[in-house]
Amino acid sequence: MSPKDESITRAGLGRLAAGERKTVVVIGGGVSGLATAALLARRGHAVTLVEKNPTLGGRAGSRESGGFRWDTGPSWYLMPEVFAQFYSLLGMTPEDELDLARLDPAYAVWDGERGGTEPIEVRSGRANVRALFESLEPGAGATFDDYLDSAGHTYALALRRFLYTRFGARGLAAAFARRDVLAVAPRLVPLLLRNLHSFVSGRFRNPTIRKILDYPAVFLGSSPYRTPALYHLMSHLDLDDGVYYPRAGFTTFVESLRRAAEREGAEILTDTEALEIKARTSSSVSRYTSRKPSGIADWLRWNVPYLQRKGPVLAGAFTRATGYGPREYVATGVRIRTAGEPNPRVLPADAVIGAHDIQHLEEHLLKEDRRTYPQRYWDKKTPGPGALVLMLGVRGELPELRHHNLLFASDWKGGFEAIFGGDPHVPDPASLYICKPSATDSTVAPDGHENLFVLVPVPADVDDAGGHVQDPGALGFGDGDPEDPDDPAQAVAHRVIAQIAQWTGVPDLAERIVERHVITPADFAEDVYAWRGTALGPAHTLAQSAMFRTKNASRRVEGLYYAGSSTLPGIGLPMCLISAELAVHAVEGTRAEVPMQPQDRHGRR
Repeated sequence: MSPKDESITRAGLGRLAAGERKTVVVIGGGVSGLATAALLARRGHAVTLVEKNPTLGGRAGSRESGGFRWDTGPSWYLMPEVFAQFYSLLGMTPEDELDLARLDPAYAVWDGERGGTEPIEVRSGRANVRALFESLEPGAGATFDDYLDSAGHTYALALRRFLYTRFGARGLAAAFARRDVLAVAPRLVPLLLRNLHSFVSGRFRNPTIRKILDYPAVFLGSSPYRTPALYHLMSHLDLDDGVYYPRAGFTTFVESLRRAAEREGAEILTDTEALEIKARTSSSVSRYTSRKPSGIADWLRWNVPYLQRKGPVLAGAFTRATGYGPREYVATGVRIRTAGEPNPRVLPADAVIGAHDIQHLEEHLLKEDRRTYPQRYWDKKTPGPGALVLMLGVRGELPELRHHNLLFASDWKGGFEAIFGGDPHVPDPASLYICKPSATDSTVAPDGHENLFVLVPVPADVDDAGGHVQDPGALGFGDGDPEDPDDPAQAVAHRVIAQIAQWTGVPDLAERIVERHVITPADFAEDVYAWRGTALGPAHTLAQSAMFRTKNASRRVEGLYYAGSSTLPGIGLPMCLISAELAVHAVEGTRAEVPMQPQDRHGRR
């Protein structure tokens, strides 16, 4: 364990008494759902996970064809201390489960403003990146050291105080009242009020350096022109910590989570659709008013019933704003339908975890009066980008490409405005991400072939209120049918392949493609019920980050909680693992301020 890991104070939840063990249903077999199921089962709860698809993983899926295997979602292994923390809660280490390779170079960059087919290699390690920046802009090396020092300090503070918390009344106070937070508040506040691009541009002149430091905003489902400068902390991850890859792909990580959940006793039901979250009327008002208040949270709970008697409108606004107050309903189970079974059935539950996009869950699984986040809430939110994903199998080697490759368009700002602005369209040329896992992993392609995963960020596409694909979307991508010459997704794919060929110096790329598959925003909406077809989740703007992000507990239904990229702390595999810990705290009614302490299978520290 690194010194950074050891510096994190962990919170133990203590041993569960028999009466505290609950029956829990987890909806969604993605990373957050599997992680939550594993942790809850290890704590002694009776856990059933239901997944509508025949396979697990959610956005972290995979596809095989013609001897190739593509990861269809995450491809960057960052924040290793978060993975180590999660596995420690299950009595394991990442090294027990994953064969991790540190990538060097971390990635290669082609910048349209520079021209030429020779990329800039971003080598692993601070010293290498410092030398690169100095070569691109004399004097930038020292500035980079200061920038990365700030990124590292901000990341360490976020890890200690702002990621492993649910931001309830106590958690919010605990996060901001700490001496280490107060000491740096004069530096943190300006980082919240300034966007990332402005912060970077104030320090570096070279356009390629600016783009390298801007790009982490894409990991957050946002634009550097909209993301708070606080997120410059992301550069600590790829430029200082380094970039890793689990050999055999991220499907091995998903499989590791499945094994862990089943080993701890969780039941996993695939091909099983959740149809409705069942609930009964709550008696929480009498419970809240029958005990004396203890602390600010209980004081708030104590006073909400009084406010309700004095003014229901005021009380309702207060409860919506704070999350405190009596719930009107109590979750009792989930009605499900399993493929091959004649009739739906109900799984009884003391608690339900919604581990897929919250918008779909509330819109389709809850009656209207039981929704904390109705459609008008989502109408005011900013989705992360959609994605057009190309999975290509290529004959022959492609030495021009590294494992991770970034193509930066010369109209940098215009590309982001095309995706997030008022006139959404696919940029041309687009800034692209290309993963060639066959550079590191021989199992993902047949001998003599290369495996390419190409991500084209596009506007969030599916726009119907329910999240189902009733309309292929504003951009008309449809399902990317390769047999349809008029399919817009295939037209973009042709254009992107030509761009890659020209920029990277592989003129015969199109002729060498032997496998070609396209995933569109409509597929994300259909396969994982992604809100607006977004590939990532709600964007990390200031209004959708930290304490402002969608909370992980229903305000209407007691015992209904959330995990995944729609809720705290946000987008990405590490965030989904943290959201699993936060869901455990929610189920058990314990405070969430710092990482949990490892337990044995019976809840003992």
